[in-house]
Amino acid sequence: MSALAAEVAEELVRDNPQRDVQLSIEPGMTATGDPQLLRIVLVNLLGNAWKFTSRREHAHVSVGTVRDPEHGPAFFVHDDGAGFDLQYKDKLFVAFQRLHGQDEFPGTGIGLATVLRVARRHGGDVWAEGEIDRGATFYFTIPDLHAFIPTKEE
Repeated sequence: MSALAAEVAEELVRDNPQRDVQLSIEPGMTATGDPQLLRIVLVNLLGNAWKFTSRREHAHVSVGTVRDPEHGPAFFVHDDGAGFDLQYKDKLFVAFQRLHGQDEFPGTGIGLATVLRVARRHGGDVWAEGEIDRGATFYFTIPDLHAFIPTKEE
């Protein structure tokens, strides 16, 4: 997963050399799954992070793992971009349900629905947290996640 995230990030940097985005990718992240489908997850999540930070002069995007109290080990993609209003979080993963206007941030409205389908196909789940103008974090689980994620006791 770390290598896939790095590939996708390199493509975003190469295609947008004018952007000042600090990218942080946790090393050693792995999961067992269809590599093409998992790449699609990262293309959509990193692509969204890239897109929704486009109005920031200096943006930050990070990819890593966390232990969620409800879902267990999970991957995340975090950005400090446009964010979203939490009252609309149920619309995020529905195809063609956009929280931002096409003129504000272009897109088809199917990326997050695709992420959800891929995660569920692997037996996992997806959820998000965000705040308007303070960024967003998208989480996803793949049951066969191989990463050391310390518990509070460790």
